[in-house]
Amino acid sequence: MNKFVVLATLFAAAIAAELPAYSKPSYPTPTAPAYSKPAPAYPAPAYPAPAPSAPAYSKPTEQPAYSKPAEADHPPMPFDFAYEVKDDPTYQDYSHKETSDGKVVSGSYRVALPDGRTQIVSYKADENGYVADVQYEGEAKYDEIKPTAAPAYPSKPAQPAYPETKPEPKPQPSYPAAAEPTYPKPSYPAPAVPAASKPSYPAPAAPKPSYPAPAAPKPSYSQPAQPAYPKPTY
Repeated sequence: MNKFVVLATLFAAAIAAELPAYSKPSYPTPTAPAYSKPAPAYPAPAYPAPAPSAPAYSKPTEQPAYSKPAEADHPPMPFDFAYEVKDDPTYQDYSHKETSDGKVVSGSYRVALPDGRTQIVSYKADENGYVADVQYEGEAKYDEIKPTAAPAYPSKPAQPAYPETKPEPKPQPSYPAAAEPTYPKPSYPAPAVPAASKPSYPAPAAPKPSYPAPAAPKPSYSQPAQPAYPKPTY
């Protein structure tokens, strides 16, 4: 083993002696080219800074002055009116009258109703409200509804009588009865069942056990002595 190691060492030294010795190459450090920045061919635009101006709003005009309604300047004036309409051909019959002293209004109106009555309304209105009194004159009358006879419609025309026709019976085709084919009854041989012989097993010869009869002693009982009672006397 030591010889092999020595030989390998010598072989490696011989090869190293035969190889030429090269010097480590040196390369110059690359330098990046310097480029000069071209000057712009046009001047840079200059924009003036915007100066925001406060919006000018016109001062609102004064509120228009509204004059008070003319009717409010005048106190309530007394009045008095009345009218009446009566036209029999058109069934118009009504009237209305009203008076006021400037504070209290009172009046009445009357209207002819379709049922023959006359409605009379008397009212009064003041600062406390409106009060009305409704009355009716006459009696309500309604038209009597009379049943009308049912309209007579022409009777239904009689249907023409047509002779009853019966369809002729169609002849039924007759076909000869087909003879039913007869087939021979198949016969199958009865399967032969082998006769099985009854197995015979020898009766086991087991020795009958013999047990000695137990010798039990016969118990002996002594007759108990009867007690002697004196004979009663009656």
